[in-house]
Amino acid sequence: MPILVMLIVISLAFYLFYKTKYFRTKVSAEKQWISAKGSIALGSFIALFGINQLFLFQTTVTYIVAAVFIILGIINVMGGIKAYKYFLPLAIQELQETKHV
Repeated sequence: MPILVMLIVISLAFYLFYKTKYFRTKVSAEKQWISAKGSIALGSFIALFGINQLFLFQTTVTYIVAAVFIILGIINVMGGIKAYKYFLPLAIQELQETKHV
């Protein structure tokens, strides 16, 4: 499944991008907003990795581990989306306040 491998690499690259951007940002709400985007990327990486394992090996242990990875990935993505929606207006407001100063 070359498509899954490409998606795994892309999501890992986005995670690394957002993680470095997180450390370079000084504004607190924007930092949390970027962290939420990184959480979404990490969750998609974990879930896609679990899905990829289902296609590579067909053993009971693989199914259990893949299910755990998929569930953890989905939980991470959902939590990241929730945090993203919460911190986006705060980051916009904080950005507008710093522009006026």
